[in-house]
Amino acid sequence: MSRTSPPAAASATADTDPGAAIAALLAHYDATVLPLWTGPGWHESIGLPYEALAGGDASPLPVQRFRAMACARQLYVFSRQPDGLTHADTLFAALRRRFADPDGGWYYSIDADGTPLDTSKDLYTHAFVVFACAAYWRRSGKADARAVLDETVALIEAKFGVPGGLYHAALARDFTVERDAVLQNPVMHLTEAYLAAHEATGDAWYAQRLREIAQQVQRTFVDPANGCIAELPLGAAENRIEPGHQFEWYSLLAMAPSVFGACELAESLTRGCAFAQRHGVAPLTQGVAAALDADGRILDATQRIWAQTEYARALALRGDNEGRAALAQWLAVFPGRFLHARGWHECIGPDGAVLRDEMPSTTPYHLATAYEALRKLAE
Repeated sequence: MSRTSPPAAASATADTDPGAAIAALLAHYDATVLPLWTGPGWHESIGLPYEALAGGDASPLPVQRFRAMACARQLYVFSRQPDGLTHADTLFAALRRRFADPDGGWYYSIDADGTPLDTSKDLYTHAFVVFACAAYWRRSGKADARAVLDETVALIEAKFGVPGGLYHAALARDFTVERDAVLQNPVMHLTEAYLAAHEATGDAWYAQRLREIAQQVQRTFVDPANGCIAELPLGAAENRIEPGHQFEWYSLLAMAPSVFGACELAESLTRGCAFAQRHGVAPLTQGVAAALDADGRILDATQRIWAQTEYARALALRGDNEGRAALAQWLAVFPGRFLHARGWHECIGPDGAVLRDEMPSTTPYHLATAYEALRKLAE
């Protein structure tokens, strides 16, 4: 296994200019990350981004499938770019052409030839369609984007809801229940999507629904002992805590105080993030582990790039001295551990060994949301 550059010592942060470090991250994103997905990462004949590129030479990995969620994430990314509207137009058209089920909703995936592969109805996927269309509609003003947004939200509320106020994680193609399961992660991304829709449309319904979702998440997933949001409902076997998700939830609520206010979930997340930082973040490198148990023991020490960026976003939004100090340290070591001249490492070990060097098309979304918070902090 290859290794990243040796991690900088914590004392190196004293010489780190946060503004310059943030500018360097943004420059790498604009000059290195984004061009991958209009160049080697674009499958011209299918008209979709490849699922992933090789880390060594940025060549496309063999095609097994294309996912609607991956297309939607790229639609969000390019909708937010100053010069990205033309490519966003192409992605929006591809999303509808390739993944819309004529009987309603969105396929999970298609195969290498463009034929529907997994036709199940996945809440995670539908949430990202809403999220992406909110961004695309704000940017383009196109009526079709608003129509897809509204139709998908109406379908989610009509088909995915379960008694008590949360949602099925997945349904069969005809929206029947095959396995009764409520999971944290799709609900989190639906929260993200409804926040984006609320910001785009100004519709007060979203604010009310978001407050209801926060209440149900608190009751269903939050461990009262540590304040963390578990991946499965409390009491489920083999449950776990993902530090990255504590930071991600924290950021969603922190960015919308007018929606959530001082709700119980926001108070829990303050404790949950402290727990995740104490037990799941390596002090020297600020690297975020993948999973903990309820007592703070590390279950999976893998450091995935999305968890690192969610940690940085949460630190940027905290606004206190401790958070600023941790962010300065993160800025000093993250680029050398995860970024390189061709792109990024998707996963590394706590010792710096590269565990996954491929570059998924879904990761630029995580970079974009974190870097936006960093950019605002540096202004």
